[in-house]
Amino acid sequence: MAPTGLSRATATDLARVTESLDMIAPRWSVWVLMTLHEQPLRYHEIKPKLAWLADGQLNPRLHKLTDAGLVERGQLSQRHVTYGLTNRGAALMPVLDTLATWAGTHLEKELVLNPQTGQREPERIPKAQDIEDALGLITPRHATPILWTLRERGPVSARDLAAAVLPGSGPTTVYQPLRQLTDDGLVERTAGQSTYQLTAAGRSLNPVHAAFADWAAGRTPARAASGQAPSARKRHGQWATHTARPAMPARPAAASAPATWKNSDLFSHGGPVRPMPTAAGGRRR
Repeated sequence: MAPTGLSRATATDLARVTESLDMIAPRWSVWVLMTLHEQPLRYHEIKPKLAWLADGQLNPRLHKLTDAGLVERGQLSQRHVTYGLTNRGAALMPVLDTLATWAGTHLEKELVLNPQTGQREPERIPKAQDIEDALGLITPRHATPILWTLRERGPVSARDLAAAVLPGSGPTTVYQPLRQLTDDGLVERTAGQSTYQLTAAGRSLNPVHAAFADWAAGRTPARAASGQAPSARKRHGQWATHTARPAMPARPAAASAPATWKNSDLFSHGGPVRPMPTAAGGRRR
């Protein structure tokens, strides 16, 4: 249910972003997408790259991403089946890069010893893990509508926020997701403690929301880096999340992913980095 009091265009963008985030939110989905970003692979080629995933975890992710139109299963022969990104999946890669940039800037990193310099330095986190850690903060139920409403309205009381985000529900229902967003460092109480507002990290999610809104509407997310609010742009065309899946094309490697992505972005560790517990109020992994 979209928050009340938002313009129709803004509510449409919010619905698109929420749906898009739900498509990639299940754990390991981003790792699968990034594994396929260069070229289609057979199952036995994917498996060693994501060796920590059992068949019972990898198969459902491939099927879900295929159903979502981000991955396509190509069968060249009875015994030669490949999985690769669709055009739509390839177009999502720059959007994920925007989310990775936000995560790399705003998520805390543990200090680890560099054996070469003898100095303690921030741990290097694989880009895929940065993205999944960020998704863990913004995809829980009601999180994105709360963040969106606070960005549109500025400081709002919990009661008014509940009325906007959860109309028809009791005012206390907003406290749990609001408390979590506060613990994660995306929302804070104002000086008078009577209203809530976005932190600097919460406000800086705007390019991420803009990129997802553009992608879901079938637009090139060219304006994401400017931080322009999604609601300020013209809207046209059918939702990309509702369009039919195209046939898997033969894409040149240069167009399959942002130039800034390297294999080390995905596999700089033997496995995914686990979330690091932090004190309440910090942005947690």
